[in-house]
Amino acid sequence: MTSRILLGTAAALCSLIVMAATPASADLLDDIVQAKKIRISTDVAIPPSGMMDSNMKATGSDVEVAQLLAKDWGLELEFIQTTGATRIPNVLTGKADIIISTLSVTPERAKVIDFTKRYATLQSDIGCLKSSTIKDWPDVKDKAIGVSRGTTQDTLLSNMKDKDLKISRYDDDATMVTAAVSGQVDCVGTSATIINQIGVKNPARVFESRIPLATFDLAIGLKKGEPRLMDKLNAWIAENIKNGKLNAIYKKFHGVELPPDMRG
Repeated sequence: MTSRILLGTAAALCSLIVMAATPASADLLDDIVQAKKIRISTDVAIPPSGMMDSNMKATGSDVEVAQLLAKDWGLELEFIQTTGATRIPNVLTGKADIIISTLSVTPERAKVIDFTKRYATLQSDIGCLKSSTIKDWPDVKDKAIGVSRGTTQDTLLSNMKDKDLKISRYDDDATMVTAAVSGQVDCVGTSATIINQIGVKNPARVFESRIPLATFDLAIGLKKGEPRLMDKLNAWIAENIKNGKLNAIYKKFHGVELPPDMRG
């Protein structure tokens, strides 16, 4: 009888040791609330979604969406500077809590991170120098098309093997725009909004959309396995679509409204 009791006690102790050695499952929402701060991965070098104003303060549509979220949740906001290629690694490594940075929803990305409901949309085109005669795909053969590395436009064009495209990749949108402004490329693959910004920076090289690529949903990205944070974010997006605040932010910076079903 004594041996059975000892064996039972030993088993219980082993169980407790295993439990103590196993870390408790982390909950990112609890961590954010406890820290009273949310870290958001946002690119501030892709106007009008993210940029620096004359006082060197972050502004833009994604910046104001992030600011609205932090304000509504009563949290301090910390921007984690990013580029197109580092947005997802920022949340996977724990450097940022979420991504609000023109992040298009794609099946490839959905394999490694989770997406909320859409909070905005993004029209992507091939934009070319306005003075050029380019109208369709045959016209861009053998012409360098500038893209920002790791973006949906980069992926789309890279997969068009049949079109034999010449792609020039840049580390971020700001560098790609500089290449267009300075004459390094006469075509770019990016959002319609960024295409329009090229002529603002250099009126002698005005670009315009020539070939449609795709319209993407933009969503907030977060690490997989965070259902409570996902639910809270989705509820916040739904509320701010209903009250019209997300549409107002988008229209303020992009000059157009979101699709009718996103206007509240």
